[in-house]
Amino acid sequence: MNKKLEKAINTQINFEIESAFIYLAMKNYIETLSLDGFVNWFDIQFQEEMAHAQKFMDFVNNLGGRVEITNWESPKNEYKSILEVLETSLGHEKEVTRRIHNLMNLAEEEKDYPTISLLHWYVDEQVKEEDNFSRLIEKVKLVKDAGLYILDKELESRTFVPINPEK
Repeated sequence: MNKKLEKAINTQINFEIESAFIYLAMKNYIETLSLDGFVNWFDIQFQEEMAHAQKFMDFVNNLGGRVEITNWESPKNEYKSILEVLETSLGHEKEVTRRIHNLMNLAEEEKDYPTISLLHWYVDEQVKEEDNFSRLIEKVKLVKDAGLYILDKELESRTFVPINPEK
């Protein structure tokens, strides 16, 4: 594995782990609001981000590279509202998208076809992530307190679907 690309992927691995802990902090803030569906939603976000990091780690390891886990900043733990949490999440997902695109650009420059293939999955995933948060923000804006309760119940049904690292 190209060392330049290995280093960039390691940076992304650590950002994915950081992302997981951002969502874990958000989940625990939402616990204080007694919104179990939103708690479930953010618990799934946490699990997905850890799975995204694991997918990158498996890729690096399978190519004989070296995964390096580093430290990251403590996440924000206080918010003013569920809407602020969601808007912050969307902004964060846009940053993840920007980083994935930068990785794709580097992989293309290096003509690293295995990495390009892997990154196509992440590009597609980020389209879904941004859409999920955008749609949820719009729904929260449309509802009042009673509607928030109904939406919360809808979110309780979300389940984690493990990533198949073979694909």
